[in-house]
Amino acid sequence: MIGVGFSSIEWLRDLQLRQERTRRNMDLDVLNMFLIAGGTLVIPILAFVTSFFLWPAALIKIYYWYWRRALGMQVKYVSYGNYKFCYTCRGRPGPKPSILMLHGFSAHKDMWLAIVKFLPKNLHLVCVDMPGHEGTTRSALDDYSFSGQVKRIHQFVESINLNKKPFHLVGTSMGGCVAGVYAAQYPSDISSLSLICPAGLQYPTDSKFLKQLKDIKESGNDEKIPLIPSTAEEMEQMLKLCSYVRFKIPQQVLQGLVDVRIPHNDFYRKLFLDMVEEKSRHTLHKSMHKITAPTQIIWGRQDQVLDVSGAEVLVNAIPGSQVEILENCGHSVVMERPRKSAKLIADFLSSLPTTENNKKHD
Repeated sequence: MIGVGFSSIEWLRDLQLRQERTRRNMDLDVLNMFLIAGGTLVIPILAFVTSFFLWPAALIKIYYWYWRRALGMQVKYVSYGNYKFCYTCRGRPGPKPSILMLHGFSAHKDMWLAIVKFLPKNLHLVCVDMPGHEGTTRSALDDYSFSGQVKRIHQFVESINLNKKPFHLVGTSMGGCVAGVYAAQYPSDISSLSLICPAGLQYPTDSKFLKQLKDIKESGNDEKIPLIPSTAEEMEQMLKLCSYVRFKIPQQVLQGLVDVRIPHNDFYRKLFLDMVEEKSRHTLHKSMHKITAPTQIIWGRQDQVLDVSGAEVLVNAIPGSQVEILENCGHSVVMERPRKSAKLIADFLSSLPTTENNKKHD
């Protein structure tokens, strides 16, 4: 019913690769260099190691800040009445369609940096914090059902005039459901659509996560939703659930990641319950037949959150849609296979006739 775009996986993957390269390259000459330095590098190295174990959340923020600058993504805000949206963007609207990216449950706009890194620099990119997430307004009175989120995203699109001409819409998991329903409700806004393991379908095969949810429902204990960890152990289990790739993560880092999330867990629980409520949980399934834009479907074969059988459901409902199944990949497609995902999106856009990109009003 709902998935997660867990935005720290890319950071952890990058950190692990750096550690492996460091171990391979640390030969005797390098070690001698450190010794000869006579302690010159000891203080900054110790400061980094200490901060790594004591303040992993701060390092993650620095990591995203660095990559936003390196990739030319600017943080901006826009208001719709009293409601504020936070987003990042690169470039300006041009002859090619702009791209709007919608992240997954409990993630944020920066999760897309993993893909932005590999997308052509001449594309106009916009990544928005979904309702209630990160820098976008959070209100206890807001409707966080899938339909409620679609309305908010349309307000955002109107606020920045993104729909002055049709744009390409990308969404993953929760954001994938919102993207699909948006395309069904506002077809003139959309030139094309990429759905990455979207929520909101009736899946022919239950995933491990959906089976866990059924057990939770029977027990009546909704305090133990697998995508809302409150301990380091639960965080580790969530990572295993969401990613096919296995990470060796220090306990201190796991605890740091949990500490960052705990203040938001009440919101995540409300959001989750709003989305899986009876009228909301299958919103994309009810709307998918109305999607007319050229559609690309991307799914990880080993997805344990939302079963890959959902891809066939969409293909059968959306005429002319294309499907790409990624082997050895779980639910966190954007984080596990960023280069491949970017290439698939770019190739899909290049394959579309230019008339598809310019059918909107002036």
